[in-house]
Amino acid sequence: MIDGDLMALSNREVLYKVARILGGEEAVSIVKILENVDEITDEEIVAKTKIKLNTVRKILYRLYNHSIVGLRRTRDEKTGWFIFHWRLQPDQIEGFLINQKKKILEKLEERLRYEKSHEFYYCGTPGHRRIPFEEATEYIFRCPECDKPLMYYDNSKIIEFLTRKIEQLRAELQ
Repeated sequence: MIDGDLMALSNREVLYKVARILGGEEAVSIVKILENVDEITDEEIVAKTKIKLNTVRKILYRLYNHSIVGLRRTRDEKTGWFIFHWRLQPDQIEGFLINQKKKILEKLEERLRYEKSHEFYYCGTPGHRRIPFEEATEYIFRCPECDKPLMYYDNSKIIEFLTRKIEQLRAELQ
């Protein structure tokens, strides 16, 4: 396989993963149909995939909202109804992935600020949550779930992990 084929295969797999995230296996089936045509109507997709029209439209709109597919609208001269002609926009995948990474980065930075600005206490029981100092004082340093004493919880490993992930994402986005 030459490099171009390998790159195309890699991009195709990324496209399928994004489709799967946005609409499951049915979305992957729809994307595979769209890959082989310049444009296609939702009714033609239904005929090729046997997926319900309502489901096809839902998935197409979800893909459209993320710019993975584009559409052209025409009017049926007999009925006056709009006909939507769908096309794949694989060049938009990179933008979608960058947007998702930016959202994740924002959430990680928010979580890091929270971890750095709070002191936590924990009863040691798996499945019970860590409790911030302000809340622990309300419970008189007793776990609200099991009544065990709450002990200081060192969150430095969480802070280290979040910091590394944030640095990694920032590097990927540059």
